[in-house]
Amino acid sequence: MNSPLKSVDPAQPGVVDISDTSPEDYIPGGVHSSIRRFDPILNLSRAEGSRVYDMEGKEYLDYHLAFGPILLGHRDEGVTAAVNEALGEIDLVGSGATRFEVELSRLLVEHVPSAERVLLTNSGSEATYHAIRVSRAMTGRDYVLKFRGSYHGWHDSVALSVQPIANQSQRDLISAGVLGTTADRTMTAIFNDFESVEDIFREHGSTIAAVIVEPIQHGIGCITPQASFLEDLRRITSDYGALLIFDEVITGFRHAIGGFQSLVGVMPDLTTLGKAMGNGFPISAVAGGKEVMERFDTHPSGDVFFAGTFNGHPVSSAAAIATIRRLENSATYDKLYHLGDRMRAGLRTIGERLPFPTSVAGYGSIYILYFSETPPTRSTDLVSHDGPRFMRYRRAMIERGIFEPVMDLKRCHISLAHTEDDVDHTLNAAEDALKYVATHHLE
Repeated sequence: MNSPLKSVDPAQPGVVDISDTSPEDYIPGGVHSSIRRFDPILNLSRAEGSRVYDMEGKEYLDYHLAFGPILLGHRDEGVTAAVNEALGEIDLVGSGATRFEVELSRLLVEHVPSAERVLLTNSGSEATYHAIRVSRAMTGRDYVLKFRGSYHGWHDSVALSVQPIANQSQRDLISAGVLGTTADRTMTAIFNDFESVEDIFREHGSTIAAVIVEPIQHGIGCITPQASFLEDLRRITSDYGALLIFDEVITGFRHAIGGFQSLVGVMPDLTTLGKAMGNGFPISAVAGGKEVMERFDTHPSGDVFFAGTFNGHPVSSAAAIATIRRLENSATYDKLYHLGDRMRAGLRTIGERLPFPTSVAGYGSIYILYFSETPPTRSTDLVSHDGPRFMRYRRAMIERGIFEPVMDLKRCHISLAHTEDDVDHTLNAAEDALKYVATHHLE
């Protein structure tokens, strides 16, 4: 089949015009990740700072930020310079460890309180997969406990119970083809409901290898841990000889350079990191104490297989080093938290004037507007959230040049490249969009 792709400039044969090409001609459904298929789909051609641009050149203020990895802003100059420096020195060699891998691992051990050793990989799903595998090896047990509404990746051990309102069946699988015998070894509890955790441990505690938890439940927006919930998880896992895994793929670096664990003082056995660590470059990590990490067979005495052709890629490692060094300046978090507070306060004020209920939740640079009387404290509270109205609002925001993901319950993110003027412009658009939603029938 002849390709319709045409060179934009004969002097630059690698640059092509795809304006007359449908992505579906080559890609099933037109996207390379199912959760990129928003309605409407934005096929974006350029990104810079706090903005993205579509194929027609329309500008959007970006609060999607690729589901959160972009923390400093798109195409941050410092990160770009570090990547170019790495490319001028080395590419993938696949032997030993480059200086970039070593320096990044050192920074992670320095900043993440529970990290004594680190292994680098490429995605959050890979990191949680390895964390669960080594937990089973350390304990000799098969079962894992997760929380309803939390997403920990695509692999079979956690590919279930990511919807908060479905029934409590632990076979609430997210995909065809998930191996049922693996999913059956994952139990589910309710975040912020420690009694539900205790009940499971009383009956099955001797079989549980690990509890995996988002320290803030960002898979369904933003549900922060109440009272001593995380401390109680630390205590009960220790009492029963299970490992505690903090999935900080979202919270790590976005909320603090040491992850949320550094803010609450609860030390997990294993931590998974990713997303904002590389400001958009593909990189993740699993970190933990020396004893558990040396069970991986990267160590001569280890017996838990750990491999990946692109693990610790020097380009992604260089991007992560530059990102973390930028975050070592506490003023970066002061700005991120200030902008988050400004956005949440503005949305609350707007909500007070609406004829239907809204509530605002968030932490640091993350925010979400729920369509319910109060923000949820447990996933079960979301039964009162008006999903259709939420989706209509998000589409109205897209129409007004504000890119918030058009997916029910998905959080929004602020980057260091955003400004107070950006936030104020977004709040004006939000008020207009909410007025529109209030006066038009849901579609």
